[in-house]
Amino acid sequence: MRANSVQKLATLSSVFGLAIAGVMGSINSVKAQTSLPVCQPPKVGEYLLLVVSPTTENQQQLRNALPNEIKTTTCRYLSDTVTRIGGFSKIDDANRWARYINMIVGLSAIITTRPGEVAAQTTTTVPFNPQRLGQGFAVLVDYFNRPELANSVQQVVGGNVGLASFGQKPYLLAVYTTNQQEAYNTLQKLNDRGFIAVLVDSSKVMLLRSVVRVQ
Repeated sequence: MRANSVQKLATLSSVFGLAIAGVMGSINSVKAQTSLPVCQPPKVGEYLLLVVSPTTENQQQLRNALPNEIKTTTCRYLSDTVTRIGGFSKIDDANRWARYINMIVGLSAIITTRPGEVAAQTTTTVPFNPQRLGQGFAVLVDYFNRPELANSVQQVVGGNVGLASFGQKPYLLAVYTTNQQEAYNTLQKLNDRGFIAVLVDSSKVMLLRSVVRVQ
């Protein structure tokens, strides 16, 4: 009986120890995340790769998969811990590295930029504060690196046009709404005017700026 009691006590002690270790690990993880700096925004004309890497193991795997000349920084992006990889001047280059990272390391990446300012044509400066849209529908327009198309899209939709990222690519945000019929009507109107527009689930769209104004 005494041996059984000792064995049960040892087992309980082990379980309790593991539980405490797990809690302390979670606390340390939260502390580590909150102590990280906020990611620096992209420079004008720069495409930025943000790789979601919440653990130190993820971060190390990513560094091992990248050439030494590519500089990385671990930082906070919204509520996520990410690895920031900058310096891309072309979206094709950023896309290739995003696909490579996903294939080799299995991590997802977000590509963001400030394409409205690439040609220094915007009339207002908006702080870099990207955020994911809520539930609903978003009508996006491919602007083919021509930010001046925002004016034409604005005339068609009769309101402000934003800038958004979807599927690792920037788009003009023509409409964000919870009304499906409104979204379809806007899509049809833009396509009739010759724009390359798509209707997508807005919860998968990252809003880069709410208003794009071009001279």
